[in-house]
Amino acid sequence: MGPLHDFLIWLRNDDEFWRKHFTQSQQFPWFMRWGHRVFRATPRGPRCKLCDAPFGVPGNVLFGLMGRSRSRKNPRFCKGCFEHAPLGGLEAEVGVLFADMRGFTSLAEGQAPEETARLMNRFYALATEILSGHDAVIDKLMGDEVMALFLPAFAGSAFMQKMASAGEDLLRGVGYGSKDGAWLPLGVGLDFGPAFVGNVGSGVVKDFTAIGDVVNTAARLQGRAAPGEIVMSERVYQEVSSRYPQARSVQLELKGKRVPVAARVVTVA
Repeated sequence: MGPLHDFLIWLRNDDEFWRKHFTQSQQFPWFMRWGHRVFRATPRGPRCKLCDAPFGVPGNVLFGLMGRSRSRKNPRFCKGCFEHAPLGGLEAEVGVLFADMRGFTSLAEGQAPEETARLMNRFYALATEILSGHDAVIDKLMGDEVMALFLPAFAGSAFMQKMASAGEDLLRGVGYGSKDGAWLPLGVGLDFGPAFVGNVGSGVVKDFTAIGDVVNTAARLQGRAAPGEIVMSERVYQEVSSRYPQARSVQLELKGKRVPVAARVVTVA
């Protein structure tokens, strides 16, 4: 298994390619390791956490033209590691977070559109800062909803803890637990499990995302969260139980599920 083998893997863009790029091992082939050394030698930081492409002047000027500017998925990573990666992916374990504003339709009907836009921009800015800080992949900022992925390749072995912290920080960020109260009625859902992870689409129209039952379950759990609550699946709770010893145990009837789903409810107050 030498340099030629690694290069052929890169050309094939098969499951082995994606395992080398988007799993915890991050065993990059030789030619990409060489490229990363060039990135590290070029001033200056901050840098992409995955490939070391520089985001500071003067390196960002050159490598930005090469598609290595900050990614919209997480500004701690570059576009070359997400948007410009090839189509394809693999099945991997992933944590999924959904956060959704409660009563958005009624709120939007009761105020001017520009006021709604300002409110949502404030929420998007907060969510981007918090999720990026916890090394999440921001899948969607859409309407009144946020979806984020937590993968070992990007968030490390503590990715489940980071997901729980991100959910809690989102609720505290909009004011739950503060003396002034919440400025946005927000609920959070968390799940963990296997999904297809990678770039999907056609040609230049593609998106790095996750597809699978875990995504649907996380969305359904978020739908059952009251304002100021995190509803997490039991499999997530088992990884973070020491943080929330008082979490309430529930059995939830979720749309599309034949049997009740075991979950835990954490209230941020």
